Amino acid sequence: MAVSKAVSGPVAKPVARPSAAGSKASRVQRKVAGALPGAPLDIGELADLLGYSMKRAQLRIFDDFLSVMGPLRLTPAQFSVLLLLERNPGRNQTEVANTLGILRPNFVAMLDGLEARELCTRKRSSSDRRSHVLMLTEKGKATLARAKKCVTGKHEARLSEVLGEENRVALLRMLAKVAREF
Repeated sequence: MAVSKAVSGPVAKPVARPSAAGSKASRVQRKVAGALPGAPLDIGELADLLGYSMKRAQLRIFDDFLSVMGPLRLTPAQFSVLLLLERNPGRNQTEVANTLGILRPNFVAMLDGLEARELCTRKRSSSDRRSHVLMLTEKGKATLARAKKCVTGKHEARLSEVLGEENRVALLRMLAKVAREF
């Protein structure tokens, strides 16, 4: 009998799934088990799809990130923007948005929010009047310093605990390869 994952809420649980040549009793048992109120759904082939598994993992990781960042009110995208601005002060907003893969209208709205919170500033570029350069404010630098401590001390620490350091490094390498080559 093959095993697949079942989904009930945000946590996937194993559920027995008949093999391709499964018996009639197995098929009936599967149908009845799936029909019970509150029984987890059999997700079948989804359990074997990398994209699906990556998305499920991303949702769990983002949930944890948001809970860690609750007091600072930063999303993963906002945190990424602040990190890029720290490492690349004075770069234009198009470069930052493109690097992070954020669509221009979404990025402008995000910058409006970060500016309203006084975490960054936009200034007209002296070399290209059509573009804006971005800088962290002092408040932005202080917020980012606190955010980094939360991310490394709690969020990333939990991920490392789940994966182990060797698997963490291997996963980072594999994800970078997918992002670069796929």
